[in-house]
Amino acid sequence: MRELEGRVALVTGASRNIGRAIALALAEGGAGVIVVGRQDRAAAEGVVAEIEAAGGRAVAVLADVTQPEDVAAMVAEGLKAFGRLDILVNNAAVRHESPFAEMTYEAWRATMAIGLDAAFLCAKAALPALSEAGEGTIINIGGLTAYTGAAHRAHVVAAKAGLDGLTKALAHDLAEQGITVNLVSPGLVDTARVGKEPHHHASRKNLAGRRGRPDEIAAAVRFLAGPNARYITGQTLHVNGGAYLG
Repeated sequence: MRELEGRVALVTGASRNIGRAIALALAEGGAGVIVVGRQDRAAAEGVVAEIEAAGGRAVAVLADVTQPEDVAAMVAEGLKAFGRLDILVNNAAVRHESPFAEMTYEAWRATMAIGLDAAFLCAKAALPALSEAGEGTIINIGGLTAYTGAAHRAHVVAAKAGLDGLTKALAHDLAEQGITVNLVSPGLVDTARVGKEPHHHASRKNLAGRRGRPDEIAAAVRFLAGPNARYITGQTLHVNGGAYLG
């Protein structure tokens, strides 16, 4: 089934983990994929190689999605490669931890910049191309703690909660241009991590009795990007094994 044939997707934070799985899933659906990483070109090109080995189309682009100039150049490079843009997936994020009493304003701003501001910048830069596409879609990747809270993550929780609000606002603003805007909120997912296990994971449980897989999050994104989800906008799709029943 190649329901995304002829369409093009841009995925931020696509070099590894959930972002990589999303890029692979959209390519499997037939979309050309702009694989965006921040610094590791080899990792981004590795995802491109995986897509091409399966018969898909992809290009690697490096960009700091907190910087307007980088974001504009990123979209321009993607359009140069494919000539159009139909799907924007705002996946890039950081999930640092710090007790609130020790949290610096610089750490707060850095987390908000990539977790929330970047989605604003990417949506603004992609808007002309998404509008021209006729049936464009924006899919933001949120997080379970935006709805449950978590210790040592005031900046992350605030950014993800703000992303939920931005999703609803953009659904209103962009509806007349034929653009749907939704959010996929993953629960605890089995991914490769740098550093120690996050503080709140020790107490996190769900009805499924296991962690999710990146491809399970990617499947939800692929559905929302496809033709069978055109009547869905402004919604949050929770993919968390029953950890939170929203």
